[in-house]
Amino acid sequence: MAILNFRRKDKTPAAPKDAVEAFLSGFSIEVMPRTAQNVENFRDLLPAGTRVYIAHIEGTPIEDMVATARRLRAEGFEPMPHFPARIIASREVLADWIARYRGEAGVKQGLILAGGVARPAGDFHSSMQLLESGAFDGFERLHVAGHPEGNRDIDPDGSDRNVMEALRWKQKFAERTDAKMALATQFCFDAAPVIAWVDRLKAEGIGLPVHIGIAGPAKLQTLIKFAVACGVGPSLKVLQKRAMDVTKLLLPYEPTEIVEALAAHKAASPGFGIEQVHFFPLGGIKTNAAWTIEHGGRSGIPAASAA
Repeated sequence: MAILNFRRKDKTPAAPKDAVEAFLSGFSIEVMPRTAQNVENFRDLLPAGTRVYIAHIEGTPIEDMVATARRLRAEGFEPMPHFPARIIASREVLADWIARYRGEAGVKQGLILAGGVARPAGDFHSSMQLLESGAFDGFERLHVAGHPEGNRDIDPDGSDRNVMEALRWKQKFAERTDAKMALATQFCFDAAPVIAWVDRLKAEGIGLPVHIGIAGPAKLQTLIKFAVACGVGPSLKVLQKRAMDVTKLLLPYEPTEIVEALAAHKAASPGFGIEQVHFFPLGGIKTNAAWTIEHGGRSGIPAASAA
């Protein structure tokens, strides 16, 4: 999903301003407890009601996760903590986490993940196991992971066979649950494969709305580091190509082109499956929030998407 503020080399026209504003409306953003500590007041940065994912990295104490969720709730935001299956040691631990989140922070939304850990800590190794455990009964919104460019951890052969099979399972789960569900995706750097993937989901009968991952403004070197670590696929070439041009190497990345391309496609195809934008603030939440507001992001969670 791409990209940057330099001269375009294709013929794609820029999306109208109102299309970009509509596309960014109701955006969500991600924090970690340690990065949240650097924000004096989230109300100075984000629209009221914004959904804020809280990334749970292996080794982060649950006390820090719950405290971050509690703070976000108190400041007027909707916390959505990650639940990575492979770092949850047991069903009892999962129940304890959920009880703390609900009791101390009023959490009613969660991002359910397998987690990028090679060896599970206990009973769970997949997001599907977490979902079917029944532990999230009563949650208003459950998001699961999407991979527009595949996932080598799930499909080592480079196909998307296992990923698509899992999505079909999650589609069926969504059809029998009261919770609203969506796919929150990894970030990419090229709009074309994202559009093709979203269209393919529809053709495969997978109707889960997509909350598309976008990397926020950051130094190019920072983006490449995160992209490699997170297993970003072919669209990484967009960054690598930019890095080869010394005149652009030191310029900050901004996600202008990918946002405009996806916004234009959404405006031209209202049934297109992207529902919202989810930002990964790899260059800092303050920088990301400022860029998003400047480009029309506003109003927290849209009424149509609110849980």
